[in-house]
Amino acid sequence: MGRKVDKKVTGYATQDGAGVKLHRVLGHSTVRDYDPFLMLDSFDSENPDDYIAGFPRHPHRGIETITYMSRGEMEHKDSLGNKGVIRDGQVQWMTAGSGILHEEMLQPVERMLGVQIWLNLPAKDKMCPPAYHSIEAEDIIDVPVEGGKVRVISGRYGEHQAFRGEYIDAHFYSIQLEPKAKLTLEVPEGHSAYFFTLLGDAIIADDLIAEKTAVSTTDGETVTVAAADEPIELLYLSAPRLDQEVAWGGPIVMANQDDLKQAFAELRSGKFIKHEIAGDKSME
Repeated sequence: MGRKVDKKVTGYATQDGAGVKLHRVLGHSTVRDYDPFLMLDSFDSENPDDYIAGFPRHPHRGIETITYMSRGEMEHKDSLGNKGVIRDGQVQWMTAGSGILHEEMLQPVERMLGVQIWLNLPAKDKMCPPAYHSIEAEDIIDVPVEGGKVRVISGRYGEHQAFRGEYIDAHFYSIQLEPKAKLTLEVPEGHSAYFFTLLGDAIIADDLIAEKTAVSTTDGETVTVAAADEPIELLYLSAPRLDQEVAWGGPIVMANQDDLKQAFAELRSGKFIKHEIAGDKSME
C-alpha cells in the first residue's frame, strides 16, 4: 500500500546561537507528528551576516544532532576533543548522550544551504557516552536512479548500507532529481517516513509540496516522490517511532521532567559532563 501525505509544516523564521538567522521547521509543536525527529532547522542564505556569528559553546544531553551541509562550510569543536570541518555534501553526526559541550561556527560562503536535525534518543540510552562522527562526502553512497540520484547518508537503501547510528535505525537520504523525474521508495516495516523539500518544489504521493516544507506520511510500504518543473533536493528521514514522553528544555531533551531538572542542576553545578573530557582546553 502506498503512503499518502499526512501533515505539512513550514515553520517560522527565527534566530539562534549568537544570532544565526534560520527557519525552524520542526520543534516543540511537532514532536508527536514527526517522532523521533524533534527539530529541523533550515539554513539558506547568500548573506554571511545572517550566520557568521555561529553557535558558540553550548551543552546538549539526551539527543543526537545531525548537520547536513548541502552547500557551505561549518567548523566544529567539542568537549571530547573532536575538531572538524564539514563542507559541501558532508554530514556531522553527534551523539550528545549523557552530555557534551560543543560549538559550531559557520564560515562565509557564496550560499549556505543545509539543515540541522535533532534525533531523540530512547529513554534507556539518554545517558549513553557522547560521540562524534564526521561523514565525509566519499563516505556517502551515491545510488544512480532514473533522472537523478539518491545519496544514502545513513541507513539502508536497497542493497546499500551507509552509516548506521548505534541507538536508532535512522535512514537519511538526499534525493536529487531532475525535472519530472520520479522515484518510489520502500519504507521499512515499523518505520515512520518524513520528507523536507530543501530545494525546489516536490510531488510527494501526488501532492505538490512547496520548497522548505516538511511532511509526514500515513502508514504504508512505499511512497512515490517526483520533481515538479525544476531540479529538487528532497531530504528523506525514516525511523521507528519512540512514542515516549519528551521533556524538552532548550538544548536538553530527557524522558521525564525530573531528569530534565536534574540535567540543568548539574549544568549549574559543574557536574554536567559524565564522561572524560579530552582536549577541552582547546575550546576555552
